[in-house]
Amino acid sequence: MKRFGLLGERLSHSFSPLIHAELGGYDYQLYEKKPDELDEFFRRGDFDGFNVTIPYKKAVIPFCGGLSKAARAIGSVNTVTRRPDGSLYGDNTDFFGFSYLLKKAGINPSGKTLVLGSGGASLTVQAVLREMKTPETVVISRNGPDNYGNIKKHRDAVLLINTTPVGMYPNNGVSPVPDLDLFEKCETVIDLIYNPLRSDLLLQAEERGIFCLNGLVMLAAQAKKSAESFLNEPISDAVIEVITAKITRETQNIILIGMPGCGKTSIGIILAEMTGRAFADADALVEEAAKKPIPVIFAEDGEARFRAWETGVLRTVCKKSGLVIATGGGVGTQDENPPPPIKHRRLSSELSLAAAEQDKSPR
Repeated sequence: MKRFGLLGERLSHSFSPLIHAELGGYDYQLYEKKPDELDEFFRRGDFDGFNVTIPYKKAVIPFCGGLSKAARAIGSVNTVTRRPDGSLYGDNTDFFGFSYLLKKAGINPSGKTLVLGSGGASLTVQAVLREMKTPETVVISRNGPDNYGNIKKHRDAVLLINTTPVGMYPNNGVSPVPDLDLFEKCETVIDLIYNPLRSDLLLQAEERGIFCLNGLVMLAAQAKKSAESFLNEPISDAVIEVITAKITRETQNIILIGMPGCGKTSIGIILAEMTGRAFADADALVEEAAKKPIPVIFAEDGEARFRAWETGVLRTVCKKSGLVIATGGGVGTQDENPPPPIKHRRLSSELSLAAAEQDKSPR
């Protein structure tokens, strides 16, 4: 069996193994390497091909014996395959991925576009925008002429695209743009981060009614293109939507909110078993962190202290993906825990009855 995988420095956030499991029957590993380990990785060559992510999309170029036209033009490589003569060939399938994302979402940039970041992903985004003849593209970097210190001068931007890892798991809850209100004409926000599915930047956009989307479609599209190179055979674009829907469904957390005695814990346990997810009980985690029962927390420390414990626990547990989480009815009373746009679903009678049977003496 051929050996493929993903090369990067920190890969605990990656959904790539899940995606490639849907694309082909090949082994797909995570090659998590530090910068000083790259030479040894290439010297050993225990692979037939791999994808490349932060921060090595430029660093792998010297190791490639040949580059595709797209990789040469962009100056960034995200897919490497081994040729029959043993040499390595670098390609950029992110170009296809980002183009597909824009096309699928019906986005045709017609005004000033801000690209946050100047790394490998940014180079690809800029190349796609040039091909689309975007009227004005401004790259915001840390030290360039257009930077986060003077970003206010671009308050007329209509499209924001984040290509940085700011806000990516496990550093959820931060944004490269602390306040979207600065951009009065902003109509669309794209964050190439896909874990979490809703980054702080996207949450800001949602709150303001700005159309926004994450990078999961791009990830699935570029993976499809990469798999074609790995397998040397075409794959239908239809698989992109199938994979995107599957990953979204499997990685979103299910959160049950209810008052004491309503059965949320019992239902949560059953739901986790039915869906093959892990279960997290916020009340139990608060008691573990505080080292005392919740009634004692209320009696000795007051509700404000309990809410602080609860918020801290949820801030940690909600960073993870694919969980069933049960939490108390008062969680939404805190400014730090705004209620998300929720699809309310009526639980089946079978699930409700099972919960009632399991929890005959609800708290």
